[in-house]
Amino acid sequence: MKEKYIIAIIDDEQKSIDKLMDSLKVFEQIAIAGTAQDGQSGTELILKARPDLVFLDIEMPDINGFELLKELREIINWPLQVIFYTAYDSYLLKAIRESAFDYLLKPYTDCEFLTVVNRFFKYMPIANKQYNFKDEIDNLSDDVPFLITTIKGYRAAKASEIGYFDYDKEKKRWFAILDGKNIPLKRNTSANDILSLAPVFAQINQQQIINISYLEAIEGKECLLCIPFNKSGKLSISRNYYYSIQERFLSI
Repeated sequence: MKEKYIIAIIDDEQKSIDKLMDSLKVFEQIAIAGTAQDGQSGTELILKARPDLVFLDIEMPDINGFELLKELREIINWPLQVIFYTAYDSYLLKAIRESAFDYLLKPYTDCEFLTVVNRFFKYMPIANKQYNFKDEIDNLSDDVPFLITTIKGYRAAKASEIGYFDYDKEKKRWFAILDGKNIPLKRNTSANDILSLAPVFAQINQQQIINISYLEAIEGKECLLCIPFNKSGKLSISRNYYYSIQERFLSI
């Protein structure tokens, strides 16, 4: 858990802001960055403070909360969570569709508020981990080449060229599976050696490591890869690796 989670409140009613601030002050893990009573100043507050969580009213004079959230999604570059804070329960379904973290109905009880905040505390370590992993993948846009050790020496390769790695028990070595090529690696190459090459490589069983950039779906325990690796052989996730793959892919 972070030492402090930054919170912002956007609501055109001062009484509602005061109520939230009074409820939040009991949590040592929370720091309130500021409040705003309209969409424009709310957007400025968010971009300046980069909060972890925003309590966002839906009906405001200058903009609808859903519209504000849509605009924010186009410019934020951190794992911001939004709780819609409103007196109208008719917006609940739309809030769910907009993938808001939660929905708090005015007036709320202490028990309801505690439930929402505790959910936030529990979720954020996962959200930050997922976002950091996604950021690592995004940073591979340059696709910087690395060297893989083959039976003949070394070969320059990029992560985007490799669909997966497969271990041949009979030949006792790993193979890098590229589009149309199977490159045998040096005999003493280990799974850890492969995993250290790039963060997009993830082990799914003792004999296979996939490039999750090509992972299209998980059906049952089978990994289905995108073109050009969509006709690959059986790629099964064993029990020991299933949840780690699932966890890494929650935010992707």
